[in-house]
Amino acid sequence: MADRLLVVEDSNAIAAVIKKIGIALGYEVTTASTLLEVEQILQGDTDFFAATLDFNLPDAPNGEVIETVLSHGIPSVVITGKMDDTTRSTILAQPVIDYIPKENSQAYMYLKRILYWQKANKGTGVLVVDDSRSARNYIVQLLKRRNFTVFVAETGQAALETLKQHSNIKLVITDLEMPVMDGIALTNELRKHYSREKLAIIGISGAKNPMLSARFIKNGADDFLRKPFCTEEFYCRMMQNIENLHNIEQIQTAANTDYLTGLPNRRAFFSEVKSRLQGFIEADFSYGLAMIDIDYFKQINDRYGHDAGDFILKNLASKMRKKLPEALLARIGGEEFAILLSGESQTAIYDTLDDFRREVAISTVDFDKQNINFSISLGVVFNCQLPLAEQMTLADKGLYASKENGRNQITVVDS
Repeated sequence: MADRLLVVEDSNAIAAVIKKIGIALGYEVTTASTLLEVEQILQGDTDFFAATLDFNLPDAPNGEVIETVLSHGIPSVVITGKMDDTTRSTILAQPVIDYIPKENSQAYMYLKRILYWQKANKGTGVLVVDDSRSARNYIVQLLKRRNFTVFVAETGQAALETLKQHSNIKLVITDLEMPVMDGIALTNELRKHYSREKLAIIGISGAKNPMLSARFIKNGADDFLRKPFCTEEFYCRMMQNIENLHNIEQIQTAANTDYLTGLPNRRAFFSEVKSRLQGFIEADFSYGLAMIDIDYFKQINDRYGHDAGDFILKNLASKMRKKLPEALLARIGGEEFAILLSGESQTAIYDTLDDFRREVAISTVDFDKQNINFSISLGVVFNCQLPLAEQMTLADKGLYASKENGRNQITVVDS
C-alpha cells in the first residue's frame, strides 16, 4: 500500500503542483483547502505518512492548521508566503519536518527532496554521541522527525561498539567534549575502520575555539556544527551528508552492476570472488566455479530480434537468483555468466547445477506473443586452488567442451 500524503493548500494551482510531486514519488495524495476540511478528514482518517501545510488558510490565517495536524502525529512540512522572523519563529517552535518559503520554483524542488528523503530515510541509522542526556535527546528528536532510525551513545567507546552491532548506521553526530575519548579522538578512531564512502561524521561543539571545525575535518569528519545551532542549518548539513553517501552508493552500484540483468558485472565478480574463495578454503567447504553460456544465442537474436535476446538474458538472470540464492552470480559478458557456489560435496554442487540446467531447458519464455525455448551449457571446476584467472580458464574450457559435445550439458574439468 502506498504511503499517504495530506496536501493542505488553498491555491488550486499550488495544490496541483504539490499533488503532482507527491504522485511522482509514489504517494497517495489527499487534498484540503481549509482548516475545516482538514478537521473533517482527520475525524475519521489520520493514517497519513506526511503532510504539507499552507501556513495561511482562509479560516486559519496564522498557522492554526499546524497544531491541528501535528496533534494527530502526522509529520508535516509547512509552506508559507510570509517571510518575516515572527512567522519563522512560530513555525520552528513546533515539531515540524521543515518549512519552505514560497519564493520561486526552487521551493518545490526542495519540497520534492524532503518528501523523497522522508521515505528513503526509513531504516537508515544515525548515531548520536554525547555525554549530555539533554543534548542527545534534543538531536534525537530532530532526527526522528526526518524518519531516521536513531541510536545513542554516551561515550566514544560505546559508540564504537554500537557501530559494530548496527551495519545500517550511515551517519555519526559526535560532540567534542566527552570524558576519556573526546569527539576528535573518536572521529580519528572511526576513520581507521570506516571510509568516507561508508560513513559520514559531523562534529559538534559549544566551545568558541575557531579552529575546532578544521581540527574535526582534518581528523576525518565531513562537517562541523557549533552549538547552539540553528535547526534549519542542522537539517541542511545532515541531509547534504546523507545525500552524498547515497550518490556515492549509486555510482558504486552502477560501476559494479550489469545494466541489463541487474547481476554483478565482471569487475564486481572478480572483486568479490577472491575473498569468497579464501573463505571456502579456510572453512574446508566444497565449492565449484562454473561458466555458463546460452546455447544458440545468435540464432535467438536473428529469429526473434535483439529485444527478445535481451529478454532471455534477463529471464536467465532471474532464474539464477531464484534457484541459486546463496551463490555469487555475474554476467561476464554477452551471453556468458559465472557462478561460484559452495555445498556439502562436489556431487551436491554438481546436482544443483544440473537441476538448474534441466529447469532452464524445459521452461518456456513468453515474449511478444511468442514462446521461446532455450538451453544452457556449463563448464565447472571443483575445489581448485589455482589462481583465479587459471580457474576461470579451466571452467571456460569445460564450457567449450560442452558446446562441442552437443550443448545443454555440464562438463567438469579436473584441476
